[in-house]
Amino acid sequence: MLRSLFAGISGLRTNQTTIDVTGNNIANANTAGFKSSSTVFTDTLSQMLTAAGGANQARGGTNPIQIGLGVQLAGTSTNFTQGAAQPTGRPTDMMISGDGMFVVRNDNEMLYTRSGSFYFDEPGFLVGPSGMRVQGYALDAAGNPVGGLQDVNQGTATLNPPLPAGVTLVSVSIGSDGTVRGVFSDDVQRDMMRIAIADFANPQGLEKAGDSAYRVTANSGEAELGTAGVDGRGVLMTGALEMSNVDLSAEFTNLIIAQRGFQASSRVITTSDQVLEELVNIKR
Repeated sequence: MLRSLFAGISGLRTNQTTIDVTGNNIANANTAGFKSSSTVFTDTLSQMLTAAGGANQARGGTNPIQIGLGVQLAGTSTNFTQGAAQPTGRPTDMMISGDGMFVVRNDNEMLYTRSGSFYFDEPGFLVGPSGMRVQGYALDAAGNPVGGLQDVNQGTATLNPPLPAGVTLVSVSIGSDGTVRGVFSDDVQRDMMRIAIADFANPQGLEKAGDSAYRVTANSGEAELGTAGVDGRGVLMTGALEMSNVDLSAEFTNLIIAQRGFQASSRVITTSDQVLEELVNIKR
């Protein structure tokens, strides 16, 4: 069987994958916090017809003669560049200006996201659109984060020192460092919690988990937890969301390139079929 037939099939598969990835990017052009992906191709093993020969006193060296066997998908690469800011005016909407991700809890699993579309639910927890709870730290009397991660809420149980008797929470705001600050009925503002920000040694190693969230993998490294504006992590912008970083002009160009690659690979298959037909017809 002709090698070109299988090479053409591999070209169809990989270019179809590029079309799939590009189509997903275009579909999420307006998804807050979405990061576009691209495909990376490599050639497959080549069949060795003649090995390379070394030079000697009688003659020069010769190069190897190899025939490639097609193309394969090496991987998909996620582009984590910053998306544009879209003002919303909602005080619980946030975007990270710089590196880092919000930490959210989905049941017992910790996930990470750049989408900061949050709100306080009926029990008072800060949650995302799918109900995943945003994680943060309690604060000590000096306003420093203490303890491990816990659900961010607008309750007063974590306040240190505790509230005076009869004082109630009036409203909540969030600062650029992620501090959840309450205004109370005694006209005093008190820092309640601080939102956690995670960073990774290799963000491209993260696995997409749906709902604009990612999970840790063996190649991403463990989450390096901290707060906004500390150790290279970005600061928070409230009242705005980070939009998708999809570049539609680039995506449509990629779509055209993948389409032409698909057509060219199909032409290779058609030509190989014609050659095989000629071989079969030799006997006639």
